[in-house]
Amino acid sequence: MSSPDYVVRALELFAEYGDREALVNGETRLTYADLHAATLDIAANLVDSGLRPGTTVGMLLGYPPHAHAIQLALHLIGCRTAWVSNASTPVELTAYLEQVRPEALLYEVAVHERIGQELVDRLGIPAYCVGPGGAGPDILAPRPEGAEPFDVDDATGTPESVFQTSGTTGIPKPLLHTANLYEQLITLAEHILAADEPRYRHLSITPMWFVAGQTSAFLYLFTGGTLLVSRFFRATEFLELLEREQVNSTFITPLMLYEILDHPDIDKRDLSAMAVLSVGTAATNPVRLREAVDRFGPVVRITYGLSESPFISAYPGVGTDPDRIGSCGPAYGDVRLQIRGEDGTTVLPVGETGELWVASLLNFAGYVGNPEQTAATLVDGWVRTGDLGHVDDDGYIHLTGRASDMIITTYGSHHIFPRAIEDVLTTHPQVRAAAVIGVPHQELGEAAHAYLVLTEDATVTEEELSALVKEKLSWVWTPRSFEFVDDLPRTGSGKTNTRQLREKYAAEHVLVESTAD
Repeated sequence: MSSPDYVVRALELFAEYGDREALVNGETRLTYADLHAATLDIAANLVDSGLRPGTTVGMLLGYPPHAHAIQLALHLIGCRTAWVSNASTPVELTAYLEQVRPEALLYEVAVHERIGQELVDRLGIPAYCVGPGGAGPDILAPRPEGAEPFDVDDATGTPESVFQTSGTTGIPKPLLHTANLYEQLITLAEHILAADEPRYRHLSITPMWFVAGQTSAFLYLFTGGTLLVSRFFRATEFLELLEREQVNSTFITPLMLYEILDHPDIDKRDLSAMAVLSVGTAATNPVRLREAVDRFGPVVRITYGLSESPFISAYPGVGTDPDRIGSCGPAYGDVRLQIRGEDGTTVLPVGETGELWVASLLNFAGYVGNPEQTAATLVDGWVRTGDLGHVDDDGYIHLTGRASDMIITTYGSHHIFPRAIEDVLTTHPQVRAAAVIGVPHQELGEAAHAYLVLTEDATVTEEELSALVKEKLSWVWTPRSFEFVDDLPRTGSGKTNTRQLREKYAAEHVLVESTAD
């Protein structure tokens, strides 16, 4: 059973860090002493308002300055926090809440007053509010004079966190992480401190309702660095913030990287403090990645992880080896890798393509309310990632696509994958982004269909792009149709929303029905 021990250890670290700057969120600046005090005060307010260990609390927050203290306080009490994505559709929200079954709702009044009140009324559960004027007590209210503080020696229960996955193919699944995740983050923080790495000033634009948003935030807080938070990404403000705050670490998606590279202010800003520029959540255009390395130098780092296993690999200094520009690096930390065959058990040799499985102490505990999916994904401590690829002789991972995205085409039933085609298409200087899906084809059974976002004033033709794929891969991999669009739909985590693309294609094209002889 997990316990709140990691929170107690975190509070000890915060006390040691004292007056160091811990967090910058807009105009709010908190020291570690502030964070320590806020965590205990919030925990005391919650207990005084009737919250008890074991309660599942729905979390509907934007990114208030005290978000991290709120999470720590709830875990100190021994609650399960069920984080609600602010990007949820009504259908996704309803399905998620039906599965996690919150017994209370904590919401930020300034951002979610209407929906917070609606959910409290609909579910018939008590409310706890961040800020005054909501349906429940303000957990940030100052403690009454003479009120008893929260005693960490009384901390009990089993702290857990539930997250919505950022799935692209349907309704997100509630994903469970225990206190083990946060305990391992403290261990990683200890390794960073022992390695005498610089004190990081990390800028995060990843919300707390993503696993990645919490893992990166708490990792840097546990090391005693400064966490800077920006709720929205706007390239102009982002570059200004990097310079003004002398940020030396950040994490962005590929699309954000492209926007920064194309921004007119990029050469006007002093970004010399940057030590680690991490890029992840989706495949990065190799051409743009080389451009980033040329602009920023060896600080560019490719990362790879899943909600189910947040730190799988990292490739610092990407670009130093031209043959590995498409790799996401070797395993990170305690991660063990296996490439397995279609049966899910046969371990394939180095260089052979199969499905990537990972074992790590950071792996998730399962999907809430879905034992069948849990059993299919988490097997004897190994997570089935659903990603296809191979590992080279030096342990570097090379991903080629998703198992679920496989396209079976031609009379030979060849297996082809969107990622490889997308990588080739984006090498063309007039292609900004590409997404490939499998679609019905009367002669081939199934074929690749490419959606492309072109640069301004592009003149490239479908014939030229077909020839490019045929030259770099083969005719089997060549898309049989192309569609030029202004932009690609994205999930909340920045990945291409392939489900929306499939729906778009189905709505706009007459599907071919096979006829029996």
